[in-house]
Amino acid sequence: MASREERGSPPAPTGVLLGPGGRPGHGRPVERAKDARGALRRLATYLRPHRGALAVVGLVASLGTGVALAAPYFLGRAIDQLIGRNPEGLARQSLLMLAAYSLSALAQLAQGVLVAALAQRVMRVLRADLFGHLQVLPLRYFDGRSQGDLMGRLTNDTDALSRVLTDNVSQLSTGALSVAGILVILFALNLWLALASLVVLAAMVGLVGAVGRGTRTAFRAYQADLGALNAVLEETFSAQRVVLAYGQEEGVLSHFERANEKARSTGTKAMALALLAMPMMGILANANVAVLGGLGGWMAIRGLITVGTLTAFISYSRRFAEPLRQLGDLYNQIQGALAGAERIFEVLDAAPDRGDLPGAPELTRVVGAVEFEHVTFAYVPGLPVLQDVCLRVPPGERVAFVGPTGAGKTTLVNLLSRFYDLEEGSIRIDGADLRTLTRDSLRRQLGVVLQQSFLFAETVLENIRYGRLDATDDEVLAAARLARADGFIRRLPRGYDTVLSEGGASLSGGQRQLLTIARALLADPAILILDEATSSVDTRTEVQLQEALDALMKGRTSFVIAHRLSTIANADRVVVIERGRIVEQGTHEELCAAAGAYYRLYVSQFRGEPPVTTRLQGVVEAASRAPEVPPLSEGDAEAGRGARGVVPAL
Repeated sequence: MASREERGSPPAPTGVLLGPGGRPGHGRPVERAKDARGALRRLATYLRPHRGALAVVGLVASLGTGVALAAPYFLGRAIDQLIGRNPEGLARQSLLMLAAYSLSALAQLAQGVLVAALAQRVMRVLRADLFGHLQVLPLRYFDGRSQGDLMGRLTNDTDALSRVLTDNVSQLSTGALSVAGILVILFALNLWLALASLVVLAAMVGLVGAVGRGTRTAFRAYQADLGALNAVLEETFSAQRVVLAYGQEEGVLSHFERANEKARSTGTKAMALALLAMPMMGILANANVAVLGGLGGWMAIRGLITVGTLTAFISYSRRFAEPLRQLGDLYNQIQGALAGAERIFEVLDAAPDRGDLPGAPELTRVVGAVEFEHVTFAYVPGLPVLQDVCLRVPPGERVAFVGPTGAGKTTLVNLLSRFYDLEEGSIRIDGADLRTLTRDSLRRQLGVVLQQSFLFAETVLENIRYGRLDATDDEVLAAARLARADGFIRRLPRGYDTVLSEGGASLSGGQRQLLTIARALLADPAILILDEATSSVDTRTEVQLQEALDALMKGRTSFVIAHRLSTIANADRVVVIERGRIVEQGTHEELCAAAGAYYRLYVSQFRGEPPVTTRLQGVVEAASRAPEVPPLSEGDAEAGRGARGVVPAL
C-alpha cells in the first residue's frame, strides 16, 4: 500500500485520545452526542422490527413497578390492622404485601431476561450492518482513519450501546414509572403531606441535577487525564530500548509522575463529587422524614390520618430518592452511548465503493498485455500522485518500477489491482478497461506479494492454501518447496499443522515472506505484482527466492517494485518514476549508459562497488558453496504446477 506521504492523506482523526501509533488510549474522554435525538431516531429503526417484544417488556415493567409500589400501601394497612387488634386483617395484609414483593421480583427477572434477549438481537443486526458496510467501503475511506478508531466503533461503541439497551433502558423505564407512580400515590394518600414533601423533593431534584453536572465534568477531566497517563505508559513501553539507550529513565519517571499526579488530583475531585450525592440525599431524605413525622403525627393525633397511612407515606417518600438518583446517573451513561451510536452511524453513512458496473463481464483466459493510458490519479483532490502515465507492457514481460519514495510506484499497482478506481485515463488488460470488469475476476488473475507480509492465526498449511482454497495438501506442500519454505516449516513444532500467532509474530520476517511467496505460487496468477518481495530476507535466502521468483515470473507479465536495485537485474525493462511521471525506461545497461535518473539512483546505492550483475553473480557463487537445498522429486514438481501449468520445478 502507498505510504501516507505518497497518498497525501490527512492525519488520523482527533476525536479520540490516541496513544502511540494512532492507537486509541484507554480512558478515552466521555463524549456526548451532538444530535441525541437524531441518534435515537436511527436506533429506533433497529428497534422497530421488535415492537411486539418492546410492548411485552413495557407491560412487564409496568406490572413489576405497580406491584412494587403497592407493597408500602399494604404495609400501612397492616399497621392499622395491628393497632385495631384485627389478626385476620393483619394476616391478609401481610400476605398481600408478600405477594406484591414476590411478583415484583419475578417481573424484574422476566424484564431483565426479555430486555437482554432483545438487546442482543438488535446489536447482532447493528454489528452485522457495520461490519458488512466496512467491507464495501473504498480503501480511500481507510486511508485517513486509524485502525484503532474503526475497531473501537465496532467493539467499544457497540458494547456501550449493548450495555445501555440491556441495563440502562430497563432502569430508565422502571425509574421513570416509579417516580411518577410515587408522586401520584403521595397525593392520593394525603394532599397536605404531599405538598409538604414537595419542598424537600424539589430540593432533591435540584441536588441531583447540580451534582450530576459537576460529576460529569469532573469525570470527563479525569478520563482525559487517565488517557494522557495511558499514552505515557504505551509510549514508554514501546520505546523502552530507546529510553535505556539514551539514559532517559529519570526523565521518563518525571514525566510519568506529573501525569500520575494530575490523574490523582482530578480523580480525587471526581470521586468526592460522586460520593457527595448519597450523603446529601440522605440528609434531605431524613429531613423529609422529620417534617412528615411532625406534621403527620399532629394530623394522626387529630384523627385526620391513620398511623398506617403516615407509615406508608414516609415509606413512599424515602423510596423517591433512589429512582431519582438512578435517573441522574443514567443520563450521562446514555449520552455516552448515544455518542457511540453517532460514531457508528458515521461509518454506516459513508458512501460505499462504486462496485462493479451492471452486467460487468468477468476476466478470463488472460494473455497478460497491460496498458496504462494517460493515467492521472490523486488520493487527495489537487495533489496528484500520478500524472499522465503512459506505459504498454506486452504479455510475459518483467517490468521493474524504481524511483524515490513517494514517486507513485505503489500507486500504479494499486490502480492495477483496482484498490482505487481511476478518474483520468484508463488501464487495460488484453484490451479490456479494468473499470468494465468485475473486481473478483480481475483479482483472481493477479498474484500480489507485498513487502509487509501478513499471515492469519491459522496453521501454516491453511495460510499457504489461502492462495487457492481448493488446492490439495500435496499442491500446498509442492508450492512450499518451490518457495524454499519446506525446510523451516518442517522444523516447526508441528510442521505444516503448526498454528501461527496473529500476524505470524512467532516467525522471522524472512520466514513470513517465504510463506507469502508460497501462497502466490499456489495461486498461479496470470499477472504477478512483487512489492519489495525479498526485502525481508538475508542474502543467501534472497538468491534462493530469486530463483523461485524467476520461475514464478516465467511466462507471466510481472511488475516488480524495487528499492534495492540488486533485485531487478533480470528485469526485461526498468521504468523510472519521479514525481508521478515516467522519466526513463529501458534495460539496466541502457539506462546506465544514458547516465540519467536511473544512473543517479544506481550510483547512490553502489558507489565504489561492482555493477549490479557482477555483485549478484558473486552472491550466487557464494550461495552455491553453501549446503545445498534438497532437490524436488518429480511428483513434487508436478503437484506444484497449478492450474495454468507454468510453474516449473527448480
